[in-house]
Amino acid sequence: MSTMETPVEKKVEKATKPYGMRKNGMQWHAPKKAFRPTKGLSSYEQRTKERAAMAQMKAKEKEMKEEKEEERQRRIQAIRDKRAKKEERERYEKMAEKMHRKRVERLKRKEKRNKLLNS
Repeated sequence: MSTMETPVEKKVEKATKPYGMRKNGMQWHAPKKAFRPTKGLSSYEQRTKERAAMAQMKAKEKEMKEEKEEERQRRIQAIRDKRAKKEERERYEKMAEKMHRKRVERLKRKEKRNKLLNS
């Protein structure tokens, strides 16, 4: 049996250096740290990863905007088509008041043929 003692680990607390009074007398302000101009610099790999992530995000945003605009244009076109149909229907109703029903139907067919030829 040896009389060897196990080393007792002592907690070493980092002693904080006490700050003295501020020279300018503004003790209520928080103490300033040293300016480190190179602290914000990141590595090339990190910058390229950030750029790739930003590009991916921008592409997704653009895609979402295009989908939204497409949906908007689709709704607008549906409204235009609906209005055009309504106008045409009203026009034929006005014609039907003045002329015979069969003649109005003939005109409808004729206009439909012309539309198909012109388009």
